[in-house]
Amino acid sequence: MFKVSSLAALSLFLAGPGLAGPSYVHAGRLLDPETETVLINQLIKVVGGRVVSITSWTTAPKDGPVTDWSRYEVLPGLIDCHVHLADTDQSNNVAEPLLHSNADIAYLGARHARTTLKAGFTSVHNVGNFRAFADVALRNAINRGDVPGPRISAVGAYITSPGGGGEVTGLSTDVVLPADMRVGVVTSPEDVTRKVDYLFQNGADSIKLIATGAVLALGTEVGQQELTEAEMAAAVKAATAHGGWVTAHAHGAEGIKSAMRAGVKAIEHASLIDDEGIALAKAKGVYLDMDVYNGDFIEEVGTRDGWPADYLRKNRETTDLQRDGFRKAVKAGVRMTFGTDAGVYPHGDNAKQFKYMVRFGMTPMQAIQAATVNAAALLKWSKDVGALTPGHYADMVAVEGDPLKDITVLEHVKAVIKGGEVVD
Repeated sequence: MFKVSSLAALSLFLAGPGLAGPSYVHAGRLLDPETETVLINQLIKVVGGRVVSITSWTTAPKDGPVTDWSRYEVLPGLIDCHVHLADTDQSNNVAEPLLHSNADIAYLGARHARTTLKAGFTSVHNVGNFRAFADVALRNAINRGDVPGPRISAVGAYITSPGGGGEVTGLSTDVVLPADMRVGVVTSPEDVTRKVDYLFQNGADSIKLIATGAVLALGTEVGQQELTEAEMAAAVKAATAHGGWVTAHAHGAEGIKSAMRAGVKAIEHASLIDDEGIALAKAKGVYLDMDVYNGDFIEEVGTRDGWPADYLRKNRETTDLQRDGFRKAVKAGVRMTFGTDAGVYPHGDNAKQFKYMVRFGMTPMQAIQAATVNAAALLKWSKDVGALTPGHYADMVAVEGDPLKDITVLEHVKAVIKGGEVVD
């Protein structure tokens, strides 16, 4: 019985479209963020969804179809290390998460995933959703081919203190939240270990801690540390035991340093990071994933749409300081990734952050590296994504113009290929 099942599975595998034969992409210009070079008139050969060779174009191959991107500049598929695909969009209603069923969230997540992919982001780190494991289900649906979307590293749920930045807050005290919205609520290091184990047992790839208060959560302050260093260290130990890793949402300077001392691999936001925190990130090789676009969006749209005054106050208190910290971190040579907090602003607008990263201290190449090779290294996916050298997935985007001269061309992706297949 086992032998028949195995042969049937093998037959289906061999018949897959990715193994039917080679395909090719004719790239007019090929930007390689690994070597910081641009190659002219290149032929990318793809077999089984992966790049097998890159050579100079001479004439069209006869053994497979050729996608003509000869008028475009081609880059590796982009990576956003801070998105919220499997959740509702940010609104002025603090109770918005309670107005949507799990089925609603599944459909919303599928739409957000497709929009993100078509914008050129072929991989993402989904760093939380209020409905536990909605991102895991979305990842699995994409991997099965049920819905189009980027490759997802999923956290399952937030690890947060009661009433902290990872909870739905601002509700009446007699409102009882559904159990699946409180899966990651913890009160001790031992509780953290149990919850992290549970998340990995149910499909999480990585862990997201809410180390400090949040801008977009009532009743929390960004400078206030919400998880203890011991709790965060317990999360890192438990995640490591499962072969995973930990990132921490942290705005406040002390919470940032505490999370880094606890062993996290990355800091999300890092809004109020101080010079000591920047030096510690540099020394420990911690990645900073700073959403420097969001402040302007929240100010404009939040003010227009009547978001809670507390949200707007905290946003104003952090935006300029975050950008100052970003500039200092870039100058200090800290590892930086591309993370936008998509879901606060509309999915698909991810690339609008590139011009902010350049405005606040990065070269265009550094900004592109943050969204390719650096992001892949953070996700521990460097062998698969973030570059277009042989062996990597054939994930790539085409743009008109030169992003090294005008980074905003990345906001207008003309075509996307994921795993060797053109995204419709």
